Amino acid sequence: MIDRLLSSLDLDTKLRLITGTGLWSTAEAPVIGLRAMHLSDGPVGVRGWSENERNTSANLPSPTALAASWDDDLLRRVGELLAAEAATKEVDVVLGPTINLHRAPRGGRHFECFSEDPLLTGRLAAAYVDGIQRHGIAACPKHFVANDSETDRNTVDARVDERTLRELYLAPFEHVVRESRPWSIMAAYNGVNGAPMTENALLEDPLRSEWGFDGVVVSDWGAVYSTEKSARAGTDLAMPGPEPLWCEALAEAVRSGTVPEEAIDRKVRHLLLLAERVGALKDFPADRPRPTADPAAALAREATAAGMVLLRNESDLLPLATDMTVALIGPGSRDPRTQGGGSAAVTAPYIVTPEQGMQAVWGERLVQADGLRLHSGLRRPSEGDIVSGAVIWLAPDGSALLTEPTNVPGVFRSKATTPPGSTSCILRATFRASESGTWQVGGFGVGDLELRLNDGPVVAEHTVTDPWTLVSLFFDPPQASTSIELQAGEEVTVIVHYTWPPELPMFRARLGLRRPELPAEEEFTRAVEAARTADVAVVVIGTTEAIESEGFDRTDLALPGRQNELVAAVAEANPRTVVVVNSGAPVEMPWRDDVAAVLLGWFPGMEFGNALADVLSGAVEPGGRLPTTWPADADSVPVDDVTPSDGTLAYTEGLHIGHRAYLRDGATPAYWFGEGVGYTNWDHEEFTVDGTTAHISVCNTGNRPGKHVVQLYLSRPDSAIERPARWLAGYATVHAEPGECVDVTIPIAARAFQHWNGHVWATEPGPFTLHLASSAGNTLADLPIQP
Repeated sequence: MIDRLLSSLDLDTKLRLITGTGLWSTAEAPVIGLRAMHLSDGPVGVRGWSENERNTSANLPSPTALAASWDDDLLRRVGELLAAEAATKEVDVVLGPTINLHRAPRGGRHFECFSEDPLLTGRLAAAYVDGIQRHGIAACPKHFVANDSETDRNTVDARVDERTLRELYLAPFEHVVRESRPWSIMAAYNGVNGAPMTENALLEDPLRSEWGFDGVVVSDWGAVYSTEKSARAGTDLAMPGPEPLWCEALAEAVRSGTVPEEAIDRKVRHLLLLAERVGALKDFPADRPRPTADPAAALAREATAAGMVLLRNESDLLPLATDMTVALIGPGSRDPRTQGGGSAAVTAPYIVTPEQGMQAVWGERLVQADGLRLHSGLRRPSEGDIVSGAVIWLAPDGSALLTEPTNVPGVFRSKATTPPGSTSCILRATFRASESGTWQVGGFGVGDLELRLNDGPVVAEHTVTDPWTLVSLFFDPPQASTSIELQAGEEVTVIVHYTWPPELPMFRARLGLRRPELPAEEEFTRAVEAARTADVAVVVIGTTEAIESEGFDRTDLALPGRQNELVAAVAEANPRTVVVVNSGAPVEMPWRDDVAAVLLGWFPGMEFGNALADVLSGAVEPGGRLPTTWPADADSVPVDDVTPSDGTLAYTEGLHIGHRAYLRDGATPAYWFGEGVGYTNWDHEEFTVDGTTAHISVCNTGNRPGKHVVQLYLSRPDSAIERPARWLAGYATVHAEPGECVDVTIPIAARAFQHWNGHVWATEPGPFTLHLASSAGNTLADLPIQP
């Protein structure tokens, strides 16, 4: 069928099909009944192909949080939810999951990747992909391959030896291709061993020839750097489009014979197969039913709790009794960060803050104090701040074209989704002060902003001369604001006239507020005193958009501002202090041994507050185990290099990243890969091996239901080849009632014993050692195992 359709297309049509039409869509071909297919970013929620802030998306936990669940079934259900969102938004391809590895903690997109381990990453990614594709929506694992840092990502050439490439960085892609057969894969910006990934021979071997991948290889956005080399290589679809290098230049290359037309035909075959799979061909509708999934709020709340990692719980302080008085402290208590920045970001329908979630459980026994603030500018208005609002789209002469009512005035659009003829808009809102004091009001966005209050004169403005800075565009946009004294209940109309730069393919702007603040020292002291007089203190700390986002790597692992000082002061005032870490990746925690409890909340999504209250109150088990090793401090990180030298980034550490590097060096991190505890106790009553299958009997010896992650590692003492000291070989997630024992069977795959010898996968003769462990750094029992 596909060959018949292909034979109906002339060269110009075929070339039009292999490059996008705009940011998120492929070309149509009515002559063969092919409609446009739509792609969308989607690791934590499907944003949709039509950029529009009114089209909100479920904001699920970040991939590090999802991976911390170590729960394949949960990831499958997350995939099904994403498929349901994609179907609702007419999206055919979800651009995720991101399955690059946590090579170095300072990697800028650490939060968007699952894990430092290839097996854990591969299994979770396969479940995620399966959940999406079982309902006729394509998944697109990314970024193939070795896109593990952000510095100079468009030009950097990663230098990775073949064995390391095979056993670490290609391994999760191989697992997901073989197990879940994704219908597309994204080629990365970077190069590997001398060639950009959109031109790299790895797209053919091993991706297609060895693993059997038959889907579409789509370029990362703007990652096609040549005409002939990329066209002759394995990249099938250049995005966004039309891509100039694949238009007239490619047509001329084909007609001159420097690029064979068969290479173009192969790309079009892959695209037509994708179209058949997602139902984009008129005469060949997809045969998979459109998905139904768990309600987004319920699954987001469950997934957030499942990924929270309890690293310390002295004297079993947690869970907290609901009749305690609780001081909720920290910049994240009212203004948490729910997601990372960049292409993974979505517009959430709502955000439950820790204050809101915990207020529902502890009521008047909860006292909140920021202690300090991390942001000096405007923040998104909270629920109830805006009485009424609208976005008014304007023609060049200033006349109104369209008025759209909205609760929180803001725009996030591409040119294709603005009203025809509009060149600017007015963001207008009536704001009611919830407390008396000095409020800061205004707007933020890249472009021209003029701020007025109550239809008065311009009181603040700004003009951006360089709109192409990624940080300014998405993460930390410039602001125009003014201060105003208001009494509680008093209203003011805030008006922002926003003109976007015409050269930008997409833009965003929003109204913002900043509440009255105490002087910094007074606010700090107030928080410490609140902790001193409460039964327990809960401190929510974390990173900011300027630290963890796409587009740049981190400069260090430190928490910004005076957060470490705040934790230390609160812990001194109240030894019953719980610290909740709101970050997507590791941060230094110099106070970790001085507080009663440490709970990692990651970037937790829209249900953060509810899930946090569930975990702190004991309504739900903190179900996570670390998917990445947590360093004690930046100076002790064994693999830290994310900055290219002369255009190259050498992976000189080889196989030894994360826990493997610590084990090699005989060093101890703050917390090991796989570490984490719950609210009950576990014993392993039996551990045996039958061939290459392990059998473990796990018993819940506590007095409440719980979750346990059984972890198995391999080692090969006195190996004839270089190996990690220990590596993950299998795992299983167990749920059990008090006193219940569960028999767990974990087969150890042949690949776990194998190494790449430069030509094929080989198994070193002789016995290996299988370790039952609670983490990579804590083995419980050992058995010989013979592959």
